[in-house]
Amino acid sequence: MDTIKKINNPFLRFVLRSFSFLSFLVLMGAVIQLFSFFKQSDHFGSGNEEFENSYAIYALEIPKNLEFAGEPVPIHNFDVWESFDRELLVNTYWQSQTLLFIKRAARFFPVIEPILEEYNVPDDFKYLALAESGMLNAISPAGAVGVWQFLRGTARDYGLEVNEEVDERYHLEKSTVAACRFLLESYTKYGSWTMAAASYNAGRRGMDRQIGIQKEDDYYDLLLNEETQRYVFRIIAIKTILEDPSAYGFHVSESDLYPYIDYFEVPVNARVADFADFAKEFNTNYKMLKYLNPWLRRPYLTNSSGKTYNVRLPREGARERARYFKDSSPETGYKE
Repeated sequence: MDTIKKINNPFLRFVLRSFSFLSFLVLMGAVIQLFSFFKQSDHFGSGNEEFENSYAIYALEIPKNLEFAGEPVPIHNFDVWESFDRELLVNTYWQSQTLLFIKRAARFFPVIEPILEEYNVPDDFKYLALAESGMLNAISPAGAVGVWQFLRGTARDYGLEVNEEVDERYHLEKSTVAACRFLLESYTKYGSWTMAAASYNAGRRGMDRQIGIQKEDDYYDLLLNEETQRYVFRIIAIKTILEDPSAYGFHVSESDLYPYIDYFEVPVNARVADFADFAKEFNTNYKMLKYLNPWLRRPYLTNSSGKTYNVRLPREGARERARYFKDSSPETGYKE
């Protein structure tokens, strides 16, 4: 302050005094904020303690009796127990993914189940499709495509059409039939549905090679590459959770699930120049047409052979969620 008094210019003295006063106010404000922060930290500390006392992650109880496709799982063996425990933990605590599995299963299992039954393939193989792709039309780094993850050559071997315009690996019903044919051949070869499932991942050549080296033909007694070693256990873990979701912390109401979309079919045996125009003729759009027909890979169809394809189109109002759930709000699609 003494330095300010020595300044002869009155206006400059006023400015400097004002600045000093403002600096003092800013400093006091900072002290108050710091005090408030520490008080708040004490509050949060108390909250964290309460949270820590109520939140816990638990090890999971392993069922005493497990089976896959009617075949017992030797859960009494420590290596089998630990392999299954790993997959059950991963799929229980990867909540977002498993919750999506539950939701998508409601849409697609009703399509897959009757096909498995028709071909005498155990119902448990619907969980293999979930393990393969999450019920998405995924494309793997190796080029496997669709819900059942067929490579191009294998798909053609099992009767699927695969070309630039049509790829039936994306056709759920037809690819499910192809998967059934593969699994039936594997079951005939190995006499075991568990081995058939493993061969879906490793291929029959890969399985045969390890059987020859290790002189064992039981999946649970074979040392396999990590992916195949985990593969069947992952399927069984997904099955275990989806058979009783609430036991593993998944609480889902009917209106949370994804419904299968109502559609009708139009036979097409000629060229389609533009599927966007085709969709508009049926009061829908290209997006919905592609959703129901992902196997159509181009916005047109040459069809020089005159083959008949059944193209699916949504029924009127099929896009409205409330259509699929009783007592649902038209605005949200959820029960009121």
